Amino acid sequence: MAKAARSPTAEAPPAPPAAEKSRSAVGSGLRSLASAASGFLDRWTVVGTGISRLEKALGDQFPEGEHYFGLENFGNTCYCNSVLQALYYCIPFREQLLEYSANYKNPGEAEENLLTCLADLFTQISLSKKKTGVISPKRFVHRVRKENEAFRSHMHQDAHEFLNFLLNEIVDILEREFNTMKDSSETTSPDGEASNGEVNHLANGVRREPLVTWVHKDFQGILTNETKCLMCETVTAKDETFLDLSIDIEQNSSLTSCLKNFFSTETLNADDKFFCDKCCSLQEAQKRMKIKKAPQILVIHLKRFKFIEQLSRHKKLSYRVVYPMELKLSSASDDVDCEYSLFAVVVHLGSGPNQGHYVSQIKSSDHWLCFDDDNVEKIQESSLQTFYGSSREYSGNTDHGYILFYERIGKS
Repeated sequence: MAKAARSPTAEAPPAPPAAEKSRSAVGSGLRSLASAASGFLDRWTVVGTGISRLEKALGDQFPEGEHYFGLENFGNTCYCNSVLQALYYCIPFREQLLEYSANYKNPGEAEENLLTCLADLFTQISLSKKKTGVISPKRFVHRVRKENEAFRSHMHQDAHEFLNFLLNEIVDILEREFNTMKDSSETTSPDGEASNGEVNHLANGVRREPLVTWVHKDFQGILTNETKCLMCETVTAKDETFLDLSIDIEQNSSLTSCLKNFFSTETLNADDKFFCDKCCSLQEAQKRMKIKKAPQILVIHLKRFKFIEQLSRHKKLSYRVVYPMELKLSSASDDVDCEYSLFAVVVHLGSGPNQGHYVSQIKSSDHWLCFDDDNVEKIQESSLQTFYGSSREYSGNTDHGYILFYERIGKS
């Protein structure tokens, strides 16, 4: 098991731990020399020469055209590295990001933003002549901290919060770029009529439909919130989109049972009665959630950090939750053939929400790999069971699956 016995380290204010400094000292020196020689500062830098241990481990089974690169940790950026690795091996997301980089980004003209920095990082990995190595995502991390002050501190950060921020920021950037292009193309013809009829509709107060970006196509699903009045039996349905599902967990359970609870029917009564528009009064009702449209990539966040009122703080739940390699959602969805295959797990190592470490377990071309910042190792699929959690409340096992990435099978 890759670094299974590694003791969690507090990620650590305000400077990186000495171990982190020594681990990256050689790479930093090489990068400084390379930057000085080439004159290109703050570019992505590949470190390492020769055949790596991972290349030797995979041998002739190393996937053609694939690259396995670790990412340098800047003291507390494992939360960022673990999510980036999961997204890189989310093949539809990677391919669309690389296509965006190749077709739409003009380095000489485009203003740098989080999306261009991420595209540069993924492009650097995919076009590398080396199969393995270490890359320093310095510009990307700098941009993250510039865009969101929550990630500027040297304290431990939450990988799920970062994933949400990153995907939503990419969507915002793509929408701004689309609107800029749309506005520039909506010119008025010589006779005074709009060349694009949509302009008149906008002038009359009709709003544009929301842009569906490739982030939406990959990750977005639709939930339907149904409420049934138990007096008149009128069903009120409201749709809402999601990029991931945050699921409550229970001790000694499975992901399937946790999802079943998520989609179970809840009775609203007493102080929680539902105001029925047809009855024009508060009534007892039944409420449930179901998936109206299942996403191509299903991201499930296990809610391991729970606020305990008695303690006035968050506590990490080490509950044992078994997550399957193959997942079916048919019982909770109107969508047919809703089957998924697990390809990445972001693991939190540590006893609490304010300390610890993140690594990613990722499936690539039938191989499972552990990405631990700058270190990448081949692992056995069976080792994923190590991260299910503990069947006892107090246990030495503090390494738990936190974010699960499933890819839909048989439907795009």
